[in-house]
Amino acid sequence: MKTKIAAAALGLTMLAGAQLWAHHSFAAEFDGSKRVTLKGTVTKVDWRNPHIYVYLNVKDDKGGVVEWACEGGPPNVLLREGWTRDSVKEGDQVTIEGALAKDGSKRCNSRSVNLADGRKVFAGSSEDNATGGGKQ
Repeated sequence: MKTKIAAAALGLTMLAGAQLWAHHSFAAEFDGSKRVTLKGTVTKVDWRNPHIYVYLNVKDDKGGVVEWACEGGPPNVLLREGWTRDSVKEGDQVTIEGALAKDGSKRCNSRSVNLADGRKVFAGSSEDNATGGGKQ
C-alpha cells in the first residue's frame, strides 16, 4: 500500500513539474520595461493553448518587412474578454502594444490589440496576470 501511495505521489510531482517547465512566467521571457508598438498585417493566427500567437508583417525603418510573433493570453481568457476566433484574421491591419522578448528576437507579449474594426481589446498579457492587471 505504501508503495502505491509513493508511486502516486511521485507521479503527481512529475506531472506538476512538467507543467511548470512547459509554462513560463512573463519575467522569464519578456522585459516589461521595454515596450513596443507594432503596426502591421496579420499573416497567421495560432489559436491554441497555452497562448495564442498573432504573427505580423511589420515594416522596419529601412522599408523592409519583418515578421513578428506576438504572444497573447490563453484562448479561454481571450474568449472571456470577448474575443472570437475571427477577432483577428489573416490580412487584417492591426496595432499591437506589448513588451519585448529579453532574447532580442522579434517577439512580444501582447498587452492590447487595436483591431481592424477600430476596437482596442485586452490581449491577455501574462504580465497583467502576474501584476494583477486586467481589462483596459
